[in-house]
Order: sequence, then structure tokens, then C-alpha cells
Amino acid sequence: MFKINKSTLQRFEDAAALEWLETNGLGGWSSSSVTGCNTRRYHGLLVAATVPPAERMVLVSKLDETILSGNQRFELGVSDYGGVIHPTGFTYLQSFTKDIFPQWIYEVNGIRIRKTIAMIQGENTTVLIYDVLKAKNAFSLELLPLYAVRGYHSLLHANDHINRDAVFTDHILKTKSYEGSPDIYIKAPGADHQANPDWFYHFNYAIEKYRGQDFEEDLFSYGCLSVQLKKGDSLGIIISTEDPAGKEAHELLAKESLRRQSLLNNQPGDKTIQQLALAADQFIVKRGDDLKTIIAGYHWFTDWGRDTMISLPGLCLCTGRYSDAKKILAAFAESVSEGMLPNRFQDNGEAPEYNNVDGTLWYFIAVHKYLQATNDKKFVLARILPVLKDIIQWHYNGTRYHIHVDDDELLYSGEAGVQLTWMDAKVGDWVVTPRTGKAVEIQALWYNALRIFAALLEMNKEKAAADKMNGKAEQVKTSFLNKFWNAADGYLYDVVDGDHKDASLRPNQLFAVSLPFTLLEGKQAHSVLKIVEQKLYTPVGLRTLPADDNRYVGVYGGDQLKRDSSYHQGTAWSWLLGAYVDSIIKVKAEKSKAKKVIQNFKYHLEEGCIGSVAEIFDADAPHHPRGCMAQAWGVAEILRVIIEYQLCTAAARAASRVS
Repeated sequence: MFKINKSTLQRFEDAAALEWLETNGLGGWSSSSVTGCNTRRYHGLLVAATVPPAERMVLVSKLDETILSGNQRFELGVSDYGGVIHPTGFTYLQSFTKDIFPQWIYEVNGIRIRKTIAMIQGENTTVLIYDVLKAKNAFSLELLPLYAVRGYHSLLHANDHINRDAVFTDHILKTKSYEGSPDIYIKAPGADHQANPDWFYHFNYAIEKYRGQDFEEDLFSYGCLSVQLKKGDSLGIIISTEDPAGKEAHELLAKESLRRQSLLNNQPGDKTIQQLALAADQFIVKRGDDLKTIIAGYHWFTDWGRDTMISLPGLCLCTGRYSDAKKILAAFAESVSEGMLPNRFQDNGEAPEYNNVDGTLWYFIAVHKYLQATNDKKFVLARILPVLKDIIQWHYNGTRYHIHVDDDELLYSGEAGVQLTWMDAKVGDWVVTPRTGKAVEIQALWYNALRIFAALLEMNKEKAAADKMNGKAEQVKTSFLNKFWNAADGYLYDVVDGDHKDASLRPNQLFAVSLPFTLLEGKQAHSVLKIVEQKLYTPVGLRTLPADDNRYVGVYGGDQLKRDSSYHQGTAWSWLLGAYVDSIIKVKAEKSKAKKVIQNFKYHLEEGCIGSVAEIFDADAPHHPRGCMAQAWGVAEILRVIIEYQLCTAAARAASRVS
């Protein structure tokens, strides 16, 4: 359990920087700051994926609570009206905890209430439970739902098109704000509804303002729900796009609690592992009728090929979710085009984008690790190997964006105006880090793809073809060592393009060491690890440039131009700690040092999105979390190395029991 105490919660600026996240396995979520004040346009009590896992809509933005006791009103809600915080319900907060679910305890006028929020797996449904822990006398709880009913990237402003009518029957409030928008149901047992349709104006979202985006919104209310409560009562509220008639909030919560507990049954009894396993669950979502995929990050990403394949081992294999891993591999196998995995799936039914060179190669790594974990040869050889054959053939023949195998057997990629590697920031037509030519991590991935492909061919009794691929891999290794070693500086060039060699010190070179089939060993590997440790390592991730590079940006912020131009120019990335730990184990075999990396990182799980891992961090101390508040590959890579290398006592004990 993570717990935020009263003193922190009642310092508004500190508490507003802490966030919580609930998800539903469809791509939807419920999320806000721990104060109850929405600080992002993406915050909402019910954000539904209307075409899972995409086309998300913020439906119910928030539910403001007011306690009526005697002749007094105590408002528990919190909103930002451009620097004016009103109401100030955070002053009644006693604690916030994150265990299986996020929970709050409020105390006011002798009344103590515990609030629990949960999303229900497989439904666009949010459940709230209000437990009355203490109250001398009966009181009224008034609930004010505030509706947005908009696309998750947009903002709502007062308009005359909204449908002001609502139906309240059997304690269920039903609304449909616009033609074509989802029906929204709020079930509040024992409640009365006071219809008072009206707009509430000028809600401000501080993080949007910091990010240089539009940050002001109007919200609509259909009136208040009011219910009488006393000590010992437990009120369950259901907010859903599905009719909740016949459903009971406590039963939904109990079922969801059992599901989440089952995810932890096979996990070591370590707080960090268990919270990361719960965080991992939030990214694995449904795609189509029978397949799965991985949401790259909350709140604004959908599923990306690169992120999915990097994340799959940590999110699925290390947590024993082999069926989900299989469904993800199958889903992406169906989407391969001209030998490439999609870079990302888009909203609104638009065609997938294929502008990446590395996601396809990470697919080989994911398949390799799936086979190691499951020994599912039948699926891999029958379903996946034909796809891999097609991919390899396209790479030799040449595919989009000049991706092709060159005469030296290294993989070339790139053309003007296109970003193809994970360093993919682009502003208008400006590609910030184009990396056209032969990027260092692409060669490491290509080498691994060939080795993995050869092993699968051998397994499939295609020995001649396997021998040929192993021969190609040896040529890759020879060419790589000849062209990429920067003897003057003691590390690898980042990109080689003809006679041009980019000597930027970046973390990408670690993949030549960290991946299953290593390209760099001995003194050279030691030298690379040493300089990365000295100049790029931070407790929460690896910097993308060292501080002594004149392009270095120490703080990530400002408008989109400022943010995107610094995205990979110093900014630290959490997911890279996975490759860093891999390299420590491979090069130095120093498990104690790897444990120290994880120990240094753990504090972050109690900042930002509590219990999850942020996408990026300021390169400068104190390394504030930025970007997506919860990122799949950040969670995945930290969880993977902890479990793979038994970097906590509980994990080591669990591994010992298994062996």
C-alpha cells in the first residue's frame, strides 16, 4: 500500500501533482489528482473507449460531493478557476491510499467517510463506494455530476446543442447529451434527484497550461443527487454507458477485487512488484473480438507497435499472462504490411501508420522471449514464423522509407521528413533527431532478428536456411564492429551514414550489449557502460544526451515546440533503465549494483501517478516526472528486470521455490 498523509494532502500544490489511475481493459479510464481537482483535459471520472481500445470520450468529468449536516454545508469537491481554488475540499482529506484500489478518507464535523473508486474490467463503468466510518447523527450526501461528453483530446464550451433533458427512474439518472453520444447512467440507491440543468464555467487545467495547450473548459450538470446516510452505511454508485438496472456497486467492486487479487497470487510478496503488476494490468487491453494489445501510455497514447513489443515481456511474460501475450503477437501478425509492423493504430478508424524501423525488429525479441517462457512451438512455428519470413524478405528486398539491407549486411533506413526510430519527435516538417542511415540500436536489433530467425528455422527443420541466416548475422557483427566503434571517445557512434559518423553520446548504444544476442563484449562493453553510467544515468532513467552537449535541455516543458524539441535532447526516459540493468548484469555480473538501480528508482512510485511509472523526466535534478503519467514500457522494463534478475528478496525467494 502507498499512503499519502494529511500534511501532504492539505498542501494543494503538492497534492495536485499526485495522480491516480483506474482502467477497464478496453482503453478507458477514471483518473484525476488525489485532491479531486482535475488538472488535465484527460482527467475524468468516466472516460469511455467507445470503439475499444480507441475513440475515447470524457463523459463524466467529476462528481462533486457535499455533506449537509445540521444547517451546515461542507463541500468536498475541488476545482481550479484560474488560480482560485474552490471549493477547497482537500482541506478535509485525512489520507489517500493506493492498494488494490485508490481510497480517500474525509473527516468533517464529526463525520468520517471513506471513498473508493474502481473501474470494472470489460465495461465502461466506474464504481464509487462511500463508507460512513463515523457520524454522530444522520446527514445528507449531495452528489453533483459534471459532464463533458467530448473527445478526450478536445475541450467543451457552453453551447445550445446539448440535450438538457434527463430521466430519473428507480434511482437511475439517464442522460444523452448529444445525438450520437453514448447514453450515460448514474445509479444511486436511495437517492433523490433535483433537476437543475445548467452550465458551470471556467474550469482550469494547470498541467495543460504548463504544456502550452488550451486549458479552460465549461461543464454541464443535470442537477444533484441526494441521499440520507448514517454511521455504518455504505453507498455504492455506478456510473456507466450500460444500463445498471439489476447491478449492485458492491458486487461489482468485489468481483473486480477478486480479479486483481488473482493477478497477484503468483507474484512475490514484495510491495514494488505487486504494485507494478497491478500497473501492468492497466495497459493490457482488448483489440477486436478475441485479440489483445497494449496501450502505450495514459492518457493520450493508443497502441504502438514499438511500445507494445518492448513492453510485452515485462507486462505479460514476467507476470504469467501468457495467453494475453499470445493474443498480442497474433494481433500484430495480422497487421504486418510490406514487412513492417504498424508504428501505431489511430483513432476514428483511420489506417495504421507504418513509420518505424524498430518496432518490427522488437517483434522478433518479443517472439523469442514468448517462446522461452512458454515453449509454445506450435503457435510460433505455424502462426508467427511465416510472418517473420515475410518480414525478413521485405527487409532484404527493401520496403518503405528506404529500409533495406545494405551491401555490408547492416540495415539502412530513413528519408527526409520521416522519423523512424524511437527518437521520433517531429514538429511540422522538422524531424528533431532524424538519425537517417544506420542507427546503432537498429543494427543490434537487426542482428538479434537474424539470430532469432535462424533459431526458428532450425527448430522448423530448415537447416540450410538457418545456416544462411547465421552466416548473414556474422557478417552483420563484423561490419558493425568495424564501423561503429569510436576509439577516440571509447563508445559507439549513434548513427553511421556513409562517411558521416554521429558521435553524439546517447543511450541507444546500450542495446548492442543488452539484447539477447550481444554485439559488443569485453573491454568495449565495459567502456560503453562506464560512460553511460557517468554521463547519462539518473535514478529515474537515462538521459538522451549528456549535460555537456550544447543541445542538452535539462527541463522538459513549455509549448509543443519546446517540448518536442527537447524530447530526446537530454530528457531522461524510464524504460531505458531496463537495458541499463541488463548491461550491468551482462558486463559486470554485479547483482548488487543492479539492485541499487532499482532501490534508487523506487521513490518514484510514490510521486506522479501513484504506483505507476512516468514516461519521461527532467534531465536535471530533482528529475520531475513529465509526459505520460503512466507509461507501459516504463512499468514493463522495471518489472521485467526485477523479476528476471531477482532484484528483491521476495523475488529471489519465489524463484527458489519454483526451482
